[in-house]
Formats: sequence, C-alpha cells, structure tokens
Amino acid sequence: MGDANPNDTTTKHESTPAPASAPQTALVLTTGPQAEHHMSGQLPADAYASSLSPWRAAIRAWALKAVERESPVIARVQAKVRRPWLDAYFVSTSSLGTHTFFMIALPMLFFFGYDELGRGLLFNLAFGVYTSSFVKDLVCSPRPFSPPVTRLTISTHHLEYGFPSTHSTNAVSIALFVFSHVHAAYTAPASTMTPAGYALACTVLAVYAFSIVLGRVYTAMHSATDCVAGVVMGAAVWAAYEGVKPALERWLASGSWSVPLTTIPACLLMVHFHPQPVDDCPCFEDAIAFVSVILGGWLARWHIAYADLASTYLSSASTMPGSLFTTWDARALWWGVALLKVSTGVLVIFAWRILAKVVLHRVLPPLFRALAACVRLPNRRFYTPATDYAHVEPAEGLRPIPSVIDLHALADMDGDAGGAGASGVYGNNNWNASRSGNGALKRRNGLGPSPLSESGEKKEKKEEERRERGKAGVVERGGKDEPGVSHYDADVLTKVVVYAGIALLACEAIPVMFTVLGWGVRAY
Repeated sequence: MGDANPNDTTTKHESTPAPASAPQTALVLTTGPQAEHHMSGQLPADAYASSLSPWRAAIRAWALKAVERESPVIARVQAKVRRPWLDAYFVSTSSLGTHTFFMIALPMLFFFGYDELGRGLLFNLAFGVYTSSFVKDLVCSPRPFSPPVTRLTISTHHLEYGFPSTHSTNAVSIALFVFSHVHAAYTAPASTMTPAGYALACTVLAVYAFSIVLGRVYTAMHSATDCVAGVVMGAAVWAAYEGVKPALERWLASGSWSVPLTTIPACLLMVHFHPQPVDDCPCFEDAIAFVSVILGGWLARWHIAYADLASTYLSSASTMPGSLFTTWDARALWWGVALLKVSTGVLVIFAWRILAKVVLHRVLPPLFRALAACVRLPNRRFYTPATDYAHVEPAEGLRPIPSVIDLHALADMDGDAGGAGASGVYGNNNWNASRSGNGALKRRNGLGPSPLSESGEKKEKKEEERRERGKAGVVERGGKDEPGVSHYDADVLTKVVVYAGIALLACEAIPVMFTVLGWGVRAY
C-alpha cells in the first residue's frame, strides 16, 4: 500500500575486508541521499549525552555495549559460515519481513473478501512497526559496526537505528497470527485439514520466522540482542491483538460515532508524541505510515457498518464470476476477473497516492503559514517549517526498487577486497571510530568510477541549479547547504492523509466498486 520510506532504494553491500575463507559479496555503489548519509546511532557520544534524557541515555548505553560486544562475534561467525547461496537466501527472505511486502500483499485480502483476516494482519503489522520504530527512536542505538561485520542489504533499513529488530517483530507477530488461524481451522469440529497439512503449515511458518530472525544476524543488520527484543515485542503485539480482538471487532462494527471521534485524535497524538531521535532516522516515517494505515482500515470498517454497506455491497452473495469452478471456462473467467481486480485496485491506489500528494503539497504549506501567524505549530527536528520555504520541491523521477530475481547474480560478483575501497561505500564507517563517537559516513574516493556515480561536471551543474532555486525561496529535498534528506513539515500530515486514504480505498471503496462493476468481492 505505497512506500513508507522516502529514501532512494538501491542494492548495496557494505563490503569490509574479510579473511580469505569468507566469501566476498558484491560491492554496488549507491547514489542518492543515503550515499552521503551517516549511519543512525553513530554521531559523537556527546551528541546523545546532550540530547537524551538520563533514562534514555542509560538505555542507549546498555544497548551500545551489546553492539560493541556482539559486532566482533558476528564478524567471526560471518567469516566461518558465509556462502554465496546463504547470502542470496537470507537477503531475499529478508524482503518477506519488510512492511513494504505486507503493504503490497494486504490489499489483496480485502479485494477478495478476507476482510477480518486482513484487519488482523493489519493490526499486528501496524502496531509492530509503530512500537519497534517508537523504541528505535527512543533508544537511538546503532546497528552492528561495519567493519568488522559485512552488512548485506537490498533496502535502506541500514539507515535506521538497530534496537529492536522490526523484521523480527513483524516475522514473529505475523507467524503467530497465521498459526492461530491454522490451528483453529485444524481443531474445528468440521475441519477438513489433514494432520500432514497441519504439520506442513506449521513447518512453513517456523521456517519463515526462523529465516528472517536468523537472517538479520547473518546479514549483520542486527545484533542478537536486537533480534531477541524484536521477537519479544512481536509476541507481545500478537498477544495484545488476541486479547482485544473480540471487543475491538464489536466496537468497529457498532457504527457508533465514538469510533472516528476516538481513532482520529489517537492517531494524531501517536504521531505527535513519537520520540524525537538524535539522528535523522527514517523510523518516524514508517511509524506515520502504519498508524495512518490502521486508522484508515478501522474507519473503513466503521463506515461499512454505519452506512450498512455489508448487506448491500459486501455480502456473501457478492461472489466473483466463475467462483464455482464447474467448467474450464468458469475457471478462466475467475482468473481473468481476479487479474482485472488486482490491476484495477493497484492502479486506483497509485492514482490516489500521486494525486493526494500533489494536492496536499500545494494546500498545506500556505495553510500552515497562515496558522503559524496565529498559533505556535508543533515542529519536529529535521523537518523544515512552512515559514522557511515557498513550496515543496517535487522528487526527481521514480525511485528504483531492486528485483529479488537478480539476487543470485550478486553472489557471483567479487567485492572490493582491498585498497581504498575495502571499507565499502561508507568510508568513515570503522568500528573504532564508531566506538569513539566519530560515526559520520562519507563515500570513499578510492572506489573508482562507477556507472551509477555522477560526473563532477553534472554534480556542479545540479549544485548551481539548486542554488538558483534556493534564491527563489524553494527548499529542496537534499538539504540547503549540505547533503542529506530534507523534510518538510507538510510531509507529516500528507503521509497521514495519503496512507489513511489508501487503507480506506483498499478496505472499503475498491471492494464496493468491484461489486458495482459486477466483478464480485468474495473469491468463493
């Protein structure tokens, strides 16, 4: 359901010198904001001491000791067990624990009539991401230091703090949620599930959770402490859902105005009181996206009951054409309609996302400036207030997303095993510097030419254009005088509206549209 992270997403392996026995990974130069971005949690020590309250600083000190203790252990384990096929396996399976994967998969449940299952997954995923992002920005703990570890990733999660592991939180909460449904189906009086099928389902869920949690340590994206905390948090989120599910479902289905009057302020308060991090960490943006998605999902369920849409548009009679599968023509019709539903639903969501962002980026800044003249508006660190820019500069082009099918090729490429490029893309990212607080990261000059890197002439031209736009009162994404990601205060409310709207569309408007068009909602 959209992207929760605004940073450029490219394939990258932070390659470090490894013993001869350790296989080398592909070293792919990154471009975009993260290439010049320091790793969260590795600023000088006094930056955290002066910014964090004593109790937050004490928690960070404990987490930092765990990172310092476990980083060389992870490096030694990598030197002994890393293999190209394991690299490909754990890097590719890590995508199954990302919220991006679930944001794409979740709408399909609502498109085909599995709304209660979809709301359950949404609850576990959204509160798992929010709580783990909340703790990450609260503690401000770094990921395992590279070097000595070799960090493997195909996303920008390495820019976030390390404690706790959001992947582990998601994997455990989702695995437990699905297991509860599988177990209920197996133990039901009229169950048709065989013991072999039940055992297979349990095995798949165990392998799924184990692969993602273990993979976070194997890829050096997290320490064991991070993963243990993520596992505990994921189990807690699932247990909380199981405890509140009956009452929550009754409340949402009541059609009472208490639902929107409670959930909307609660969402805005959760956004407002999210901890202020010391670094410019993307965790806050993930938290906004998922709080907004669950807001939209709950409002959709409430409005379905309030407007009595369940009996008219979303009833069990609204099944897809060919759902009986009596003939080959019926099967072909069902699959054709299914493909049409998925493609149409995704296009509607993308159209909403693009249109809503454009409109809100034009409307919100002048509105904020008008309000700022009357009242003092809240503002987060790293977010430029509307009084300091004329309008939001649109992002340049589309952000590329690496394909999982290309991962096998990474194992066949040799990384830079020495010389100036031995420390990978981030040259100032050494363990000792991190321990002493000098964690600012810069791109190595010794990496040599790359087809992805910009020429000096092109960079100079872009810098000149940026200065000219700055004179006209435009603040760019990328910062005023230094590299990095610049955020606008309008982005916060824009994300709330966009992602809540995506959920409303996926959970209510699009399924109703399918019924009106005669495509049906329920798969069978």
